Amino acid sequence: MKDKIFGVLQRVGRSFMLPIAILPVAGLLLGLGSSFTNPTAIATYHLEKILGEGTLLHGLLVIMNNVGSAIFDNLPLIFAVGVAIGMAKREKEVAALSSLIAFFVMHISINAVLQNAGKILPDGSISNDVLEGTIASVCGIDTLQMGVFGGIIVGLGVAALHNRFHRIVLPNALSFFGGSRFVPIISTIVYMFVGILMYFLWPLVQSGIYALGSLVTGTGYFGTLIFGIVKRALIPFGLHHVFYLPFWQTAVGGAMNVAGQLVQGGQNIFFAQLADAANVTHFSADATRYFSGEFIFMIFGLPGAALAMYRTAKPEKKKAAGGLLLSAALTCMLTGITEPIEFSFLFVAPILFVVQVILAGSCYMVAHMLNIAVGLTFSGGFIDLLLFGILQGNAKTSWIRIIPVGIIYFFLYYFIFTLLIKRRNLKTPGREDDDAETRLYTKADVNAARSGKISDNPNEKAGTDHLSAAIAQGLGGASNISDVDCCATRLRVTVKNPEKVSEAVLKQTNARGVITKGQGVQVIYGPHVTVIKANLEDYLSNPNEIEESSFGKLENTTIGMTDRAQQETNKSASDILSPITGTAIELSRIEDGVFSEGMLGQGAAIEPSEGKVYAPFNGRVSMVFDTKHALGLTSDNGVELLIHIGIDTVKLEGRPYTIHVENGAEIKAGQLLAEFDISAIGKEGFRTITPVIITNSDAYTSISLQKTGEIRKGEKFLIVK
Repeated sequence: MKDKIFGVLQRVGRSFMLPIAILPVAGLLLGLGSSFTNPTAIATYHLEKILGEGTLLHGLLVIMNNVGSAIFDNLPLIFAVGVAIGMAKREKEVAALSSLIAFFVMHISINAVLQNAGKILPDGSISNDVLEGTIASVCGIDTLQMGVFGGIIVGLGVAALHNRFHRIVLPNALSFFGGSRFVPIISTIVYMFVGILMYFLWPLVQSGIYALGSLVTGTGYFGTLIFGIVKRALIPFGLHHVFYLPFWQTAVGGAMNVAGQLVQGGQNIFFAQLADAANVTHFSADATRYFSGEFIFMIFGLPGAALAMYRTAKPEKKKAAGGLLLSAALTCMLTGITEPIEFSFLFVAPILFVVQVILAGSCYMVAHMLNIAVGLTFSGGFIDLLLFGILQGNAKTSWIRIIPVGIIYFFLYYFIFTLLIKRRNLKTPGREDDDAETRLYTKADVNAARSGKISDNPNEKAGTDHLSAAIAQGLGGASNISDVDCCATRLRVTVKNPEKVSEAVLKQTNARGVITKGQGVQVIYGPHVTVIKANLEDYLSNPNEIEESSFGKLENTTIGMTDRAQQETNKSASDILSPITGTAIELSRIEDGVFSEGMLGQGAAIEPSEGKVYAPFNGRVSMVFDTKHALGLTSDNGVELLIHIGIDTVKLEGRPYTIHVENGAEIKAGQLLAEFDISAIGKEGFRTITPVIITNSDAYTSISLQKTGEIRKGEKFLIVK
């Protein structure tokens, strides 16, 4: 039961992402429009000639202000449509139209009942015995004040009706109204009665909402602390959207009279005050308590944690770790997106995440105590701080207090993370036991590339690479997947049988982490997850386009080698000449588990002293990777060889390499195949040690290294029997 609830909540949370995505744009328009049309700000900076009334810029800024306000004023409708789109499994456009219709039907039904009950008088005015704020105008309809909850009720309900009835088959006489056409029909009928029911139920819900809000608002600073801790603790489960949204958008987060209108929800109150900034002395810190603290740990605290992880990284890995952590820290500081930093330690050092939750929760409380009232649209990065703090002036926001508090939290994060990482030997970035590659090629890649189907480019269609097929297989196969969606960084999937999910396979698709809870699976990829999701959906619409059986499970080291191919392989002894001049070593000495443990096959490795690769036998080129760092060769008697020039050098994107052959080209032993710049690879922080792997090792009884130590190109290197 718990797993089903988690799965439902996960889907609900992700459905919020589409309507939430418009808030940064709306906030940007409202912030710029309000800031630069504020008479006080214009007078302070002597900008009357540029931004004063009657100027072209002033007119444009007024339009921007009104557009931003229009989006915030109509959030219930936006959420109704957005949630329906997010929750519908197929034909989402039908769900969108149906939710739009249902939204108006529900509210017009409520309006009719209010009129019949005498709550709305014949002249359109509201009866005096109605509690102020319980009736509001929604899209020109006087109805119960349901806020965003009204939109969510419509979106969830219509999506459920859509998923149930969008393929319904009616009798022949009514067949025209079957299928997707039936969805808006049934939605209209259902939500007429929902509107009637809401007249009786919603007042009780309103009482509950106000009571829930009072638990936080009534406990003062402690309530703010609890809110912050719970919100951050829900990040790994993807349920934080479900938790914080009511505080931002509904009466749970409080209510305030702004410019003669009762406004509900912390974020709505802030933006209402922003639109009426000329008449506001100081923005309400009670309203912004749900987000002002984020600026402290997103701009200062987490970058301090990133610095601690960098300083504690192993010397030989600092450069790689530094690049990763610097980009993550800058992303966090500028945009407020914390996942890149948090996920860098969430799975490998959970205790650090516990510390992050407690420290971040305290930031919310401290900001509330210091009367900091800086708003935001999506997250607490510098961009939002500039728009809704600095440009609004310290007198209205107290934004300047964020800086000294932020500096304190920077050092708190830095020293606490440093202490825990060193004392507990936590495996944060740069402290791994071995050199884990960001992207490692498997036998699936080798065999797929031979047919020209592999790609490292996530923008390529799923039908032209094996990434989507591999993800589908890791999720238990296309038939095991019932729903696919994503948020900012995570692929969110509902599966039929969670026991079929293979975390090992998903990790080979470059996933940063995998969370499985019941039927809900979250695979963390990063900001490019939207492309991965789109490609996966394309693949799932025609899963036979790439036969999963052609490469099997990724952890299976015989991927791509069919029984027929094994039988046809010539198992007579074959000499493999050294393709490179350098130092030959056993494969087990490579500090990389995928190669040293023979996951790709048996073979050996060479530390090159000369940046040239020669053909080790007569045969043909079976593949050249797009990034030029690896070659696949096939000998005349069937030996399949992978020459992987360097470790993790796929990241170099081919810069230090020159390839002299093409796919399918015939080669002779000793022929120059490729050149590479040893010093350039080293300066980039990568090792040039080159594994030479027999990828069809299972077809042979023995593969032996003939010489270790110094070796020249053309000398006998391996014997395959």
